[in-house]
Amino acid sequence: MICESITPETSPRQSFTELGIADVAEMIALVELTQPGPFAEHTIQLGRYIGVRENGRLVAMAGERARIHGHREMSAVCTHPDARRRGLAETLVRELVTSALADGEAPFLHVRCDNDTARRLYQRTGFTVRRRMTVKAVQRNPD
Repeated sequence: MICESITPETSPRQSFTELGIADVAEMIALVELTQPGPFAEHTIQLGRYIGVRENGRLVAMAGERARIHGHREMSAVCTHPDARRRGLAETLVRELVTSALADGEAPFLHVRCDNDTARRLYQRTGFTVRRRMTVKAVQRNPD
C-alpha cells in the first residue's frame, strides 16, 4: 500500500514517545507477541521508531525501515492485544506518514491481504493498494 496524501483525523491523537536502543528488548517482545513482520535487534538503526507507553509498559509501536527513491517504508506497526481498538496504532501511523510527506517522501508498507484490521487502519489514514501479491508455497524436494 502507498500513501500520497493523509486523510483528516477523526479522533483525538494519543501522546507518543521516541523509541531508542534502550527500548529494543521491549520492542522485540511486542513484535514477538503481535507478529507484525520482521523486526530484529538492529532494525531500530534503519529509521525512526515511536511508541505509546502505559504505566511504563510499551503497548504500541511503529517505525520506518527503509528509504528508497522518494519513498519511506512504514514498519512494525503493532499494538498489544490489551490495548487495541483505542487508536494507538493510528496515532503512530499518522505521525510517521505526516513526517514522510513533509519530507517529500511517499510512505509505503506491506500488509497481508487477510489482515482486515490493519488494512482498514491504513485506508483510514490515506493508504491505497498499490499492488496485490500472492505468495505460493514452495514445495521442497524431500531428498
